[in-house]
Amino acid sequence: MPQFPFPLLILILILLPLAGATRPPSSYSSAALTEWRPARASYYAAADPRDSVGGACGYGDLSRAGYGMATVGLSEALFEKGAACGGCYEVRCVEELRFCIAGTSIAVTATNICAPNYGLPSDAGGLCNPPNHHFVMPIAAFEKIAIWKAGVMPIQYRRVKCVREGGLRFTIDGQGYFYSVLISNVAGAGDVTAVKIKGSMTGWLSMGRNWGQNWHINADLKGQALSFEVTTSDGVTLTTYNVAPKDWIFGRTYIGKQFPF
Repeated sequence: MPQFPFPLLILILILLPLAGATRPPSSYSSAALTEWRPARASYYAAADPRDSVGGACGYGDLSRAGYGMATVGLSEALFEKGAACGGCYEVRCVEELRFCIAGTSIAVTATNICAPNYGLPSDAGGLCNPPNHHFVMPIAAFEKIAIWKAGVMPIQYRRVKCVREGGLRFTIDGQGYFYSVLISNVAGAGDVTAVKIKGSMTGWLSMGRNWGQNWHINADLKGQALSFEVTTSDGVTLTTYNVAPKDWIFGRTYIGKQFPF
């Protein structure tokens, strides 16, 4: 056994138990963007396949958009008028030991709002009223971290990087000179904060948020290949050129490059 000076040996013996008590890191820890924060969560039971279609972010059919049922509706205080759409959250059950599934967490994507009910106080039924931080998940996601009997339960959440398959999706709609582009399947931070569009005969033009992750502009871009510059909430900007060819048409989705994750 190596020989250590007596004071150093004492210090080693003190630190060894502390090192052994360290909890194993979450599988999402390397992707964490914020610290853990308190909130509450509840669930809804998807009785009809149409329950996974629509939402205040504009993604439409969540399965076809690549999100599946690992999704969440955020209370008004978290939704930020649609700016939070596409962001990913790691959620874990805390405190309710009768209902929590120990050692589990789930990553979910913000795809909807949990609308406030101003007819009820925020501390007596108005679960999604400001300033409450509340998550409403499909029961399939909820049951990854707790049993359904929990009902409304305390949780902790933190922002994490989104992991996606394939590139960014740009769904182009509109009419005449009005263009609306839904941006989905965004990796990294996930929530888009700024968008620019460029035709092959124009410079970069800033788009405005219409609602959710639908971005709009009035311009003449017909017959031009379209490029996009997309910025997410972490300040990272991705430029993807010639996403749509010059013969693009309304109603079609085009695939671009992807953010690193």
